[in-house]
Amino acid sequence: MPDTSSLSEKQNSRLKSKTDLFNQTVLVNPYILHKPQILADGRSPQTVALLQKKLEVLYGGAAGGGKSDWLLMAALQYAAEEDYSAIIFRKTFTDLSLPGALIERSHGWLDDSDAHWNSMLHTWDFPSGAKLAFAYLQHDGDEKRYKSAEFQFVGFDQVEEISEHHYKFLFSRVRRLKDSHIPLRVWSTANPDGLPWVKQRFITQQHPQRVFIPAKLGDNQYLDTESYIAALDNLDPIHRKQLLEGDWEVTPGGKLFQRWWSTGDTTHSSNLIELGDVPRDTVWFRVWDLAATAPAKGKDPDYTVGTLCTYKQGMLYIIHVERFRDSPMKTKDRMRETANADGLKVMQYTEEEGGSGGKFTTDDLARNVFAGLAYKTIKAQADKVTRAGPLATAAERGNVKVVSAPWNNDWLDELTLFPDGAHDDQVDTAAYALIIAAGRKPRTRWNASVF
Repeated sequence: MPDTSSLSEKQNSRLKSKTDLFNQTVLVNPYILHKPQILADGRSPQTVALLQKKLEVLYGGAAGGGKSDWLLMAALQYAAEEDYSAIIFRKTFTDLSLPGALIERSHGWLDDSDAHWNSMLHTWDFPSGAKLAFAYLQHDGDEKRYKSAEFQFVGFDQVEEISEHHYKFLFSRVRRLKDSHIPLRVWSTANPDGLPWVKQRFITQQHPQRVFIPAKLGDNQYLDTESYIAALDNLDPIHRKQLLEGDWEVTPGGKLFQRWWSTGDTTHSSNLIELGDVPRDTVWFRVWDLAATAPAKGKDPDYTVGTLCTYKQGMLYIIHVERFRDSPMKTKDRMRETANADGLKVMQYTEEEGGSGGKFTTDDLARNVFAGLAYKTIKAQADKVTRAGPLATAAERGNVKVVSAPWNNDWLDELTLFPDGAHDDQVDTAAYALIIAAGRKPRTRWNASVF
C-alpha cells in the first residue's frame, strides 16, 4: 500500500475512491480471469493503464507485452452494469478468431461463468444485461454497420492496422445515459510497425483526453521471452527493434539497410567478393525494373535497372547491375544488348503490373526485347518496403554477397537511403531476386525451355 501519511484528507479520499473502484471492477470482478501482473520490481503497467480516466488510452509498444489481456480486462470492467455495452475491433475477423486471439481468449475467461456466448452475433451477454461484442473494420464502409449502435467502451486491438477514418468514426458511437456513472472510453493496443497516424495521434501530439502507456516485452512475466526473442531475430532490423523494444522512433528510412559491404567495414567486408567466387553450378538470372525517360535539366527520372544474380544454399549473390536512363527506344536496345550478352541460360525477369497496360508491356518485351531468350514475369508482391524486408534480413545475417565492381557505391548509396532516397530501382530488383530465388513461382510469358 502507498504511504498516505503526507496526503491531505481530500487526497486520501480520492485515493480510497480510486482504489475501491479498481478493486470492484477488476480485482474482484469474476469475469476477469487474469488479473493485472505485478512485476518483480513492483511495477504494474497493466494496472497503470486500467486506472486511466482519459477518453483515449493507447497501451502499446513491444510485442508480447500483455496488451491483449489488458484490453479484455478493460472491456469487462463494467460487465456487471445493466447499461454497459462494449465492443472490441480488429482489422479482420480472422485476426479475432485465430488461436490465442481475443475471441478464444475470452472463451478461456468466460466459458465457466454465467455469461452466454452468441456465436451468430459474436457477443457475450451477461446476466446484468451488459454486452461485449467482437467485430472487424477491414474495408471502407464497414464502419456503417455500427451507425445506429451505442457503446461505452470501444476497444481496438492492434489499432495500427486500422484506418484513422474507421477509428475516428467510432467516436460517434460512444455515448451513455445522462445519469450513468460508467466512463466513456476508446482504448487501444498497438505496436510501432503500422500506420503512422497512431504515432502522430498518441505520441507526437499532446491532448488532455489522450494518454500513451508504454508496454515492454519484459512486462509479461508469463511469456517465454527467450524463444520469442529468438523468433523476432528472423525479422529485419527495423521491425525487430519496433516489436522487441517497442521503439516508436526507429523508421525504415536510411536504417533498413546499413552499409555492410563498405570496404572500410571489417565486420562485413567478406560480403564483398570477387567474380571468381560466385558459384558456377547454379542458375543465373537477371531482374529488371523498367523506366524509359532520359535525364534532362531540372529532372531526375527513374533508372532502368537490371540486376544479375544467383542463389545457393540460402546465399544471394549480386553479380552485376546494369543501370541507365534513356529514351524508350534506346532503353529497349540496351536491355536487348544486356540480355543477349547474358546468354540463353540466363532467365530475364520483369514485374508485370496489373491491368491491360501491364500485359501490353510484357508482350512488347517478349517480342521486341527478349525474343529468342528465356523470359518470365513475376506479379507484383506487396509494396516496395515490404518486399525489401526479407532482403534486409538476409543482408544483416551476411547472406547477401556482392561482386566488387565500380557500380558498388551507387548500389550501396541507394540501399542506405531506402526508402527515403530519390531512387529505389536497385533495391527493388535485388528484393525481387530474393523472392524469386526463395521459391516464388512467376508466371511464364515466354518459351523458357532453354533455361
